[in-house]
Parts: sequence; C-alpha cells; structure tokens
Amino acid sequence: MPRYSDDSKEKVRDAVDMVDLVQTRTELRRAGAGSFMGRCPFHDERTASFSVDANKKMYHCFGCGVGGDPFRFVQETEGLDFIGAMESLAQRYGVELEIEDEDPAAAEKRRRRERLLELLERAAVFYVRWLWDSAEAEPARAYLAERGLDEATLREFRVGYAPSAWDKLMMAGRQQGYANRELFDAGLAVRAKGEGRIYDRFRRRIMFPLCDPRGRVLGFGARALGADQQPKYLNSADGEIFHKGDHVFAAHVARVHAARADRVIACEGYTDVLAFHQAGIKNTVGIMGTALTERQIGELAKLGRTVLLALDADSAGQEAMIRAAKVAAGRDLDLRVVPLPAGLDPADLVQREGPAAAQALVGTSQPFVRFRVDRELEQGDVGSAEGKDRIIEALRPVFATLAPSALREELLARVADRLDLAPSLVSSWLTAAAPANGAAPARHAERARPAPSPPPRMATLPPVVAAERDFLAQCLASPDAAADLLSSIDEESFSSAGMRRVLRHVREHLRDPHVGIGDDDALTQSVAKLVAEASKLQPSRAALQGQYANVRLVRLDAEIKDRIRAGTGGVTELRRERDTLVQRRDALLQEAMEESSPDA
Repeated sequence: MPRYSDDSKEKVRDAVDMVDLVQTRTELRRAGAGSFMGRCPFHDERTASFSVDANKKMYHCFGCGVGGDPFRFVQETEGLDFIGAMESLAQRYGVELEIEDEDPAAAEKRRRRERLLELLERAAVFYVRWLWDSAEAEPARAYLAERGLDEATLREFRVGYAPSAWDKLMMAGRQQGYANRELFDAGLAVRAKGEGRIYDRFRRRIMFPLCDPRGRVLGFGARALGADQQPKYLNSADGEIFHKGDHVFAAHVARVHAARADRVIACEGYTDVLAFHQAGIKNTVGIMGTALTERQIGELAKLGRTVLLALDADSAGQEAMIRAAKVAAGRDLDLRVVPLPAGLDPADLVQREGPAAAQALVGTSQPFVRFRVDRELEQGDVGSAEGKDRIIEALRPVFATLAPSALREELLARVADRLDLAPSLVSSWLTAAAPANGAAPARHAERARPAPSPPPRMATLPPVVAAERDFLAQCLASPDAAADLLSSIDEESFSSAGMRRVLRHVREHLRDPHVGIGDDDALTQSVAKLVAEASKLQPSRAALQGQYANVRLVRLDAEIKDRIRAGTGGVTELRRERDTLVQRRDALLQEAMEESSPDA
C-alpha cells in the first residue's frame, strides 16, 4: 500500500468542497456563515441534526454522534479505508498524490497494478463499443431488450459484448501498448493447453463489468449468447486483481441507496440486479451465483444492517438462503426473504408484473426465520408421527434464536396447526433443547428486540470528560484568548489518554483543527464534534475562563468524593476551595452571557 506525503493529504483536504461532497448523500441548507444543516445520511431522522462546517471541512451529527472530516465521510459512505478514501477524493478533485518512502519492489508492484486496472478499464470501453456499434452484437441487444432492459440502464452499468473472434481484444490491447503477459494477468486472455499461444478469454458473450467500491473495473462476468456455449456464465479467473469470493456485483452503484435505507437487496444474477435498479429498487446488488461467501456477507453488511434475499424460489435458491443464514451467523444482520413467485426470477417479475408490483413484493419481505419454518413444514412429512418428530427436531434450533415475542407465538401456532398438534405440546417440544452446538442464538435471526439503544459514542459522558470537551470547544471558538491558556495547561491533568491527545491536537492546531488528524478515527470524530460545538459559540475570554474553571471544579468534586470514600480527611479545605471556584466560574459565565446579550 503506498504511503502518501503529508503535503498530499493537505492538498486533497484543501481541494475538497465539503458541501459538494456531502450533498452527494443528503440535501443541505445554509444555517449561518459557512455552516450548513441537513438530515443525517447515517441514520433515519425526521428533523435535520447533521451539521457541516464548510470552512473547517468537518461534519457532525447531533443525533447519532457520527462526525469527521472529508476522508472519514468517504470511508463511511463508500466502504473504503483511509488510503482508498484519499485516492478517491484526489481523483474527484483533480489532485496528484505524491508517494514517499516506497521501496522499489513496492513501487513496481503498485505501477503494475495500476497498469492492469487501466487495461481492464480500456477493455470495458472496448466491450461497450462492440455492444452498441457492431452488427455482430445485434442478437445480444435483442436478448437484453427481451429481458426488458433499456439502453439507459445498460449504459449505466456499462454492459458490453465480447466479439466471437479469438483475438479481437488481444489485438486492440497490443495496439494500445499492452503485452500478452498483461492481458493474461488481467484475466482477459487464456493460454491454450499444451501450447504457448494465448487468446481472448471472453468470446460471443454479454459482458458485465465487476467493479470495486470506487467503480474501478476488476474483472468481468460474461453470459453466453448461444445455447452451444458452456459454461453459461463465465467470470474472470481469480488472480492478481480479481477475487470472486470477495465481490458483490453493483455495490458501487447501490451503496448510496442502501446506506440511506440501511438495507440491501441481494439477487443472484446480473440481469436481476439491472431489472430491479430499472424498476427503482436501487439498493440491489448481485451475489453472482448461490454460493455466498463470508467475505461477500461482510460486503453486504457494509451496505446495510438488513439484508433482503431475493433469490429464485427453486430448490437451489432456497438452499442458497439456508447457506447464507449459516454464513451470516454471529453478525449483527437481519436477514429477510423476498417471496418471489415460483418460476420467476427478479428480472422476470419486473418484466411481467411491472416496477410497482416488484416494489410491492419487496415490501412484503418476511423474516428469514418465518421462511425457514415454512420450508420445513412444506418439505417435511406432516402425515406421520415420525415425520412430525423430524420437523420438530429440525425446528428446535430455529426457535432457539427467538426471544419471547408475537412473531414467536405466531410461528408456534403455525407449526401446531400444520402438524395438527396441541400448541402447548409443540411449544414444550420446540423449547426442550438448545441448539445442538450449544451456540448462542444467532444474531441475524429476526427476533423481538427493545428499541435500539444509542450508539456507544452517545452514552452519557463522565462529568470531567464533558467539562473538558466543553472547554476545548470554547478554545476553538476563542482562539485568540485560548493560545496562552492552553500553553499553560499540564497535559497530564486531563482525564484520559484520549482526551490528552485531543488537548494536544487543539493546542497545536488551534486555528486549523482539521489539519494534522491523519487516519486516527477516534481523534477525527472528537475534533469533528468540537468543531460542530464551537460553531454555535461566540468568541469570549470570559466564557473560556469560565469553562476552564468548570473543568477544575469537576476535578475537585471527584477528589472530594474520593477522600470521603477513603476517609483520608482534608475535605473541609477542599470544600472551601470549591466554594471559591464556584463563585468565580459563575461570575465568568455571567459576564460571558452579558457580553453576548443583544443589549450589551
């Protein structure tokens, strides 16, 4: 991974238009000089509590507590690491990044990867041109039209066509200066068995680019056009750039919509995804088959906490949903199932029933546990005692994931009715044993839960931490008055290593708090919150001194409690000191209030 110079980071930060960046995710309105407000793109809210400081290029949500700088915003919204976020922003705002401390081998590897990515991008352009400009691709265009896909959707997803000749892409690549080895390593060519020659991997196929979260082409999924071609679907081989088990199709297109809804819909095939997007269901991605991997589940989890499985209703699709639940076990995901009609895949559904029907069906998604219960009842033998026992045995681990709830009672009644048994007996049998492996209930299962508690970062702060933060926010609001005071403060007097780090940063970057943060996530969020709080404060020496007096007062209160608890004495002197400090604090804060009064 390249190491970019600090100067490059600051150049990117300076180039970013924070309002332009944030408005790709949520609408903002001006709330003051350089201040903007909008609805938070990270949680569902009715009133605007998301603050953006256009000058300091920081954001903070007073509702859920998220906050940070442009790099953090891209990391959270696009699922990138810090380096990826910086590269994405540099590309967006036209900044050339400078690399430092890179050994020759790493530099060569990076250049090689960049060249292969460039080759894959050129290949995508090549395939798109063949689809729309060649006579040979007429059957491909006809097939896609028959599937109900319009040109705008196909162009959005950069769908293309690979010509039937053995070397069309290779010849184009050579003309652009790429060697046979590069074509091979990019997964665009294969080597003939027993021979040295290579030829195009994809021929007479509809091409679907497979992209990373930044939209860079990593490989291709290719659908055969003729019945004589095997396999029907052919992906780029796993290699230096592409790894199928890590990939979720169209995540780069669906990410924004999934983040806003906090849910993502997973289909099996490429045309299913395109059809749902065309129908307005834009938080849809593809898992490229039915063998969902742990890494793919991780990618789905980045997109939304609720995952709707819209897989074919055939046995393979149903087995895929069972495997998906096993892979998702232990993750904080809610799995739901979209009940597709038998014999219809998502693309068929949109084409036959229309976008409104598809949207309505997605709206009727059911908890995965209900799907699992219905499947056992449909496939099991409900006519014999032995069959009923097998169904009960199969459903025990399913019900073990369910806390007491209306859903649990409804499913118990459904099982009892189908098995023609007394509900009390079914309930006792289903709860008689824990899951066979003794594991804790799976977190992904649908279950009754209390209203979600606030994120940890929004928990009530200890009084000393709250006082320290209020003081530092006032420092940012009053930099002229704060400089001397901050230089006199003993860093070790602050309450924790984290707060000492924030103090150090504010002292060193008092007028430009957004500078020098780097990729320290905790510091980024703390500074963002301070900047947001400071934007609501007036510069005031009295307020600054009053807030610092409050910090000392809170520390003194803690010391008094410790002495009382330990019985060490000296409390009377501390209380006298406390009374004096309270009077000073209150007088300073009253002076600050009078300064800010319109009549002052």
